[in-house]
Amino acid sequence: MSEERGTRVEDEAARLDAADELRALREEFVLDGDEDGTPVVYLDGNSLGALPRSVPARLADVVEREWGRMRIRSWTESGWWEAPERVGERVAPLVGAAAGQVVVADSTSVNVLKALVGAVRLAREDDPGRAEILVDATTFPSDGYIAESAARLTGARLRAVPAGEIAGEAGPATAAALVNHVDYRTGELHDLPGITAALHRAGARAVWDLCHSAGALPVGLDASGADFAVGCTYKYLNGGPGSPAFLYVRRDLQPRFDSPLPGWNSHSEPFAMAEGYVPAEGIARGRVGTPDILSLLALEESLKVWERVDAYGGAAMVQVREKSLALTDFFLRRVEAHVPAGRLTSVTPGEHARRGSQVSLLCADEDEAGPVMKELIARGVVGDFRHPGVLRFGFTPLYTSFADVEAAARVLGEVLRERP
Repeated sequence: MSEERGTRVEDEAARLDAADELRALREEFVLDGDEDGTPVVYLDGNSLGALPRSVPARLADVVEREWGRMRIRSWTESGWWEAPERVGERVAPLVGAAAGQVVVADSTSVNVLKALVGAVRLAREDDPGRAEILVDATTFPSDGYIAESAARLTGARLRAVPAGEIAGEAGPATAAALVNHVDYRTGELHDLPGITAALHRAGARAVWDLCHSAGALPVGLDASGADFAVGCTYKYLNGGPGSPAFLYVRRDLQPRFDSPLPGWNSHSEPFAMAEGYVPAEGIARGRVGTPDILSLLALEESLKVWERVDAYGGAAMVQVREKSLALTDFFLRRVEAHVPAGRLTSVTPGEHARRGSQVSLLCADEDEAGPVMKELIARGVVGDFRHPGVLRFGFTPLYTSFADVEAAARVLGEVLRERP
């Protein structure tokens, strides 16, 4: 036990932090202690990312100058009107998409509905007999609710299938599949290129939920040939609570994309106030109504942090992925050292190819997860838990340090040893 109690592990964490190519980015975020001064190790970026330091000043300028003094002129003079596509261009390289294929607007749920109904309609243009939607059986609940609604809207039948089995289950009746890239409970990473290719071989369309992967690992939407993708921006992209989601529509599909929500903002001539709907060209047809400018521009400022990564875009995500895996490897090793045997089991895959950027630990006593997480938070280690009995720890490579990881594992061990 001397190794755990002494300085060797602390020295190892310090060496890893010193060698971290992304370590300077930590200073770009507000990671101070709680209001009472308690130091905080923040491992809940998979639910809400930390605040980039430059955002408050930018948001104050938007409110005080652009809204307060320029008022309606800001739609044109401050670029508010183009913001959904402009911010989409900042997201695009982080998910492996070329320009002109990502728009930022609306919520994740709204964008899932657009993408899934649009995917079914596309599939039926090619083969009217396709009457089935597949959905990841362990999907985030909201995605499941939306999939049920999409099935009703399109007259399709919905079938839940484990994500790992979707490739084999897709057949001649399948119109589209909605799949989570990373499982929100377990942190398991699913095979986006392989599942997409299998769906295409079956003549179906692939819709991906990137909420737990965008900003944490390479996605490669263009390289995989994905049809549609949706993701939130308040997790690893640090856009703030309720920041608008993004929608990806592959370029060659955009002329055929028939959104179930044709709003005035996606009209080809939005200010003509025409009675009939004519969709805009390109990714702008993914818009619906008036964008949430305050949240959208806060997100735009947040995304500027990525410009400080050595190589913005795909190469940056390689750096981020390497650190993510190193953080989660270190955490799993330190949990094993600190936590009493038999109290926790990792439900996150050990293999790098199947792991996202979180670690989920199942409590032997499932009822213990809530109280344990409450005590961790009281002691300055912030994660969260999900029923039944899962403690979740999210690792945001832009600001999480190896010293954070060691501290979190140590406090977790202390809490569990103190409990009967």
